[in-house]
Amino acid sequence: MGGVCQVCALSACRVVGQRDSGFRWIVRQRRSSSPWESRCLFSLSPNGGGTLLDPFGPAHLGELTAIVPVEMVDAVLSDTGATQSRLRRLPSRVVVYLLLAAPLFADVGYEQVWARLTAGLRGCHWPGSSALSQARRRVGPRPLRALFEVLAGDTGGAHRWHGLVVCAIDGTTLVVPDSEANRPCYRHVKGTHGGASYPIMRVAALVACGTRTLLDVTFGPDSDGEIRYATQLFRSLRSGMLVLGDRAYDSQGVYQAIILGSHADLLIRASSTRKPALIGRCADGTWLTRIGSVTLRVIDATIDVYDTNTGILVKTGHYRLLTSLLDPDRYPAADLVELYHQRWEIETTYLELKSTLLHGRVLRARTPAGVEQELYALLATYQALRLAIADAVQPAGIAPDRASFSIALNTARDRIIHSCNAIENTIISHIAAAILARPLPPRRSRSSPRVVKRAISKHRAKGPIDRTNHHTQITITTPLTTAHGP
Repeated sequence: MGGVCQVCALSACRVVGQRDSGFRWIVRQRRSSSPWESRCLFSLSPNGGGTLLDPFGPAHLGELTAIVPVEMVDAVLSDTGATQSRLRRLPSRVVVYLLLAAPLFADVGYEQVWARLTAGLRGCHWPGSSALSQARRRVGPRPLRALFEVLAGDTGGAHRWHGLVVCAIDGTTLVVPDSEANRPCYRHVKGTHGGASYPIMRVAALVACGTRTLLDVTFGPDSDGEIRYATQLFRSLRSGMLVLGDRAYDSQGVYQAIILGSHADLLIRASSTRKPALIGRCADGTWLTRIGSVTLRVIDATIDVYDTNTGILVKTGHYRLLTSLLDPDRYPAADLVELYHQRWEIETTYLELKSTLLHGRVLRARTPAGVEQELYALLATYQALRLAIADAVQPAGIAPDRASFSIALNTARDRIIHSCNAIENTIISHIAAAILARPLPPRRSRSSPRVVKRAISKHRAKGPIDRTNHHTQITITTPLTTAHGP
């Protein structure tokens, strides 16, 4: 029984970078730009197995194809001029899906990634490593960047505090191959242990707290500082957003760019060297200061952490926060101090990108263009997983932070291998079922020392370090208020 040519219908659409109320991509009709777009690309056998008729068969991402449909890929290829000029055995659409699948299988090479994409297809050709390398160079990084820009953003499930969308900004580093082409662009970092073995890339991201979706990302050589990259992310800020940042962002230029340029609000921890001048006092004991051309509210708080089992004081810390939220009645100081800990959502995001997806491995690409292409593919795949998680938990009323990223990742891998039809999956059913079957328990209040974890090192860290995870009760004390954490 012949299957319906769904690829032809999908290819006649053009994706708009916006989702409707059901969080589905809005599409509009467009004219066909390629003579073979009207050809039937795929047929189904009576038992449901796929039989490859032409090179477009491996163009899928399992159930994640519902998040990254073929019409979206075709649209970015057309917009960036990367659509192939003649029909090849490795069309550009297939190469894009190969690049998107690679972060899901970070421990194998591209040939083995291809084997997983085509595991459910019969009669598929097997390109060599040279053919795959040439195909990736032909597509280039621009389609992957455009694809990530379409996917970037929140589904509407981000954490909201007093009507403000809470997001966090921070930076991290990734390592790239030590090749002759990469060295002029990405440098080795010097350090007390002889420096890094591989060149370093600097990455800065803006993340929606709660859903942990990526709102915007920028990256480049480590020779440029984190703040320089972070300021490029302010283009994605708008009124009604609250930005959380650590002490690295305690800068007059950052404050003015966020408040005056983007019209967003901020909550940033002051550095130890900041001595803000007093220009006014608030009724709750907080006070006002002037930094550059903006007025900020200063919140001094003491945080005591107690072990719930023994009642012993584990540690005490002092926080000085600066915020553009000046009304002490509408935005209580103790609530702002507690909200600031949502900043760790971005640290969890980096953990999922660097450890869960990449397993701490070095990127594959040995050229700067290849590094850019690979990183945008990594970001797009991570975003697709996060959007799939949000689509699964929102109808069930479960908080996104209770959805296991590892379960979603492993299920997405399985569905790629088991897919016997490139356009088979239009509903994220297996991923959603796996997430909802085993939600994570509610977040517990725990305290652990912030030290460098060197699990694979045979050398012990210097000095005594308490590596115990304490179940804690947190007490926040501000000049006129006291709040107890969970």
